[in-house]
Amino acid sequence: MRKGLLIFLGIIIVVIILPLVYAGYQIRDRHSGFQTDITIYNVADIVHAGFSKVDLTPTDFETWEDVDGDSKYDPEKGDRFIDANGNGEFDAIWLAGFHNSRPAQGVLDKLWARAMVLESGNVTLALCVIDMIGFGNDEVIATRKLIQEKYPELDYVIISSTHVHSAPDLMGMWGPSEFVRGVNDDYLKQVQEGITKAIGEAYSTRKPAYFKFAQEPDRLKDLVGDTRPPFVLDAGLQLMQVLDAQTGSTLGTLMNWGNHPETLWSENIQISSDFADPWRNFVEEGIPITDTLAEAGVGGVAIFLNGAVGGLMTTSPDLAVMDPYTGISYQKQAPDKLLAQGKALAKVTLETLKDSNLVLHTSLDLGIRAKSISLDMDNSLFQLAAFVGIFDRGFVGWKKIRSEISAWNLGPATFVHVPGELYPEILHGGIESPAGADFKMDPVEVPALKEKIPGQYIFFSGMSNDMIGYIVPKSQWDVDPPFSYDYQDRPYGEINSLGPETAPKIHREVLEVLRDLQKLKK
Repeated sequence: MRKGLLIFLGIIIVVIILPLVYAGYQIRDRHSGFQTDITIYNVADIVHAGFSKVDLTPTDFETWEDVDGDSKYDPEKGDRFIDANGNGEFDAIWLAGFHNSRPAQGVLDKLWARAMVLESGNVTLALCVIDMIGFGNDEVIATRKLIQEKYPELDYVIISSTHVHSAPDLMGMWGPSEFVRGVNDDYLKQVQEGITKAIGEAYSTRKPAYFKFAQEPDRLKDLVGDTRPPFVLDAGLQLMQVLDAQTGSTLGTLMNWGNHPETLWSENIQISSDFADPWRNFVEEGIPITDTLAEAGVGGVAIFLNGAVGGLMTTSPDLAVMDPYTGISYQKQAPDKLLAQGKALAKVTLETLKDSNLVLHTSLDLGIRAKSISLDMDNSLFQLAAFVGIFDRGFVGWKKIRSEISAWNLGPATFVHVPGELYPEILHGGIESPAGADFKMDPVEVPALKEKIPGQYIFFSGMSNDMIGYIVPKSQWDVDPPFSYDYQDRPYGEINSLGPETAPKIHREVLEVLRDLQKLKK
């Protein structure tokens, strides 16, 4: 009897208690007690600036043969990997976005960490943009701790992602299957060290700088398509050019525009930073036409800061891109289409920066307001991914995760950072309450954020300091049939969102941060 009871208790422990212990370990808070809470401001002064870029392209990975050409690794269909190290395992780099089991076959162009450091009086800010689909808040905090050890003078570090869909998985959900984590831990370490190096180099090279700001609201609309009603685009281009105060040469250019870097689309199995690569290169080096330059570059380090891409903003295969110099139009997803898109983006960028009426700012105030927030993870698939270890993500409460928002001003410009793919109607206005949506309610995320963002130049950055997926207006939330806008299936955005309360919470928190930022200047 006693032996039988012990066996029974052993079974209970194995079947019930051990999985609970494992799940508890998986969702533990990786940075217990950590909170971002920054409020800092410096009056108009000379601003010192530094820029840097560090190569993040992976090198040590095994490639493969896609026998059936479906861009998915499936040995049962004859696909085979090249076992370079002879260990009998496929040591792949799994590409993020679109679908699982998409290992890299090679490198089309490089991935980068591109950094900017601004210092004004007692305020020092660092911004690093990486060519990745996203970087979770736990990884951001871990990377900040590495940076803080070497550069304690930095008051605030922003790490943002371009959201490119041809870079290694750093989130876990695009591995060889839906049940296997896709992050290569050695590569994650390389990215963290690359970010640290880029910010360190930018900090060490800072010098007195002058600033020009510019915006172009209309000319890039043809390069991005909105794939979900209501059709609201974040297609305006915001620019900040930073110049050496002594020589007048360009230290760096910040280019803010909203579009998914996925022009190469789902069949691509080459590592690439997508349209960001030719755009940045052409802005730095100029746009070549045969043996001459159609447009001279400005030099320095060009940084692409992505905007509000929810909804979904993309240059899909249905959207043709015309080379502005040859007149040739490209529709099929291919490197030629990337080059044409890069030329078109760079042409508008360089022509806008040429405007002789742009004001040269020699002294600017700099203020920062940043805070941690908690968000409900209502998505059951996300919860499961966290419990089983697909996501390496800590919880700060029951079904709650830590995330972050921030805003900072630099003279006439204000920069707002949110942790995911914001639907542009939350930023620009135009939220609807369509028939068929799950909540019969008026729009919640009002007024539009842009109405409350101060300054002449407004820079908005998604995928900053975290990646939580889509940020969908609650009145447009649509999980249960009948679906809105004549959809036959559940919309894509909701499948990849934390839940319906995410957008209202972020909208409220951003408005509060903006109010706090305004108070600093009074």
